[in-house]
Amino acid sequence: MSLISQTQVILDLAAPDRHEATRTLATTLVADGRCTDLDLFLSDVRKREEQMATGLPGGIGIPHARSAGISTPSLVFGRSREGIDWGAEDGPATLIFLIAAPDGGGEAHLAILAKLARKLMRKEFRQALTDAATEAEVVEIIEREVVNA
Repeated sequence: MSLISQTQVILDLAAPDRHEATRTLATTLVADGRCTDLDLFLSDVRKREEQMATGLPGGIGIPHARSAGISTPSLVFGRSREGIDWGAEDGPATLIFLIAAPDGGGEAHLAILAKLARKLMRKEFRQALTDAATEAEVVEIIEREVVNA
C-alpha cells in the first residue's frame, strides 16, 4: 500500500485552526481504512503538538504522531490558500503534511519525517506542491521526491 493516495490529498483545505485542519486531514485516513480510531489518533497528534508546535518556516505544517489508532504508515497532504496557524514564527502554514504511523512504527515515522523535511528545504519542491492542479499531480510529486527518493 502506497504512503499516500489521491484520496489523501485536499487541495483546498479550509479550517479555522490547526485542530480542525488535522481532523479534516485525518478523516481521509479513516475513509481509506488506514485509521481505526480517529479520536485516539487526533489525541496523539494533539499531545505531540503540545510538546512542540510542528509549524516550520516558509508556510509549512507537519503534524505527526505514532498511534495505536493507525494501521498503516500514511501521509496526508493539505493545501490552504488562506493559511492556518501552525505555530511557526513566520506565519501561517499553507502546505500541511499529516504523518501517521502505527504505534510500533517509529522507524517508518522518522524516515518519512526526515525525507520530507529535507525536500521541504528546496523551493522547487514547495512550489511544485503549491502549483499542483490535481490530487494525482500531488501524489506523483510526493512519491517521486519523498517516497521513492
